[in-house]
Amino acid sequence: MMGKTDQQLVAEYLRGDEKSLEVLIKKYLGQIYSFTYKRIGNTQEAEDITQETFMKAWRSLKKFDNRKEFRNWIFSIARNTCIDSLRRKKTLLYLETIKERGENDKNLEQIDIAQLLSSTTKRLIPQYQTVLSSYYYDNLNFREISEKTGESINTVKSRFRRAILELRKSISEN
Repeated sequence: MMGKTDQQLVAEYLRGDEKSLEVLIKKYLGQIYSFTYKRIGNTQEAEDITQETFMKAWRSLKKFDNRKEFRNWIFSIARNTCIDSLRRKKTLLYLETIKERGENDKNLEQIDIAQLLSSTTKRLIPQYQTVLSSYYYDNLNFREISEKTGESINTVKSRFRRAILELRKSISEN
């Protein structure tokens, strides 16, 4: 198994070779854990997110584009899983704060809107999600997103605009 590319290992797993998946997991487990720990800063949460990352990757392996780099793909899943975890944590902290202060129902409406926005964003195509999360959560500008994704700056701007339009459309339907 050693010496095989990630793409070969994925293809072999999809043809039924369970060992190929084990090799991929062993290869990336430590890297993904380190990546998530640096972003989350908590051992238990980093372990949970690492496990969730591999579960998501395993469930989506049939959709993996073998012309792309597996490493980039799995790290993208890890990054998005970290972002989702941080969003959930923010929402829970906000809910706890509201309960402590005895805030009124208007704040609960704001949470509903935030949750609607979050769930709507998850329904966007991955390219739109990447641009939005890079812009809003990583605080990158369009040039930096272009460099990060390897796409032209015009493509990034177009995806950003289309993502915003899709969000508006989805939210107005709800």
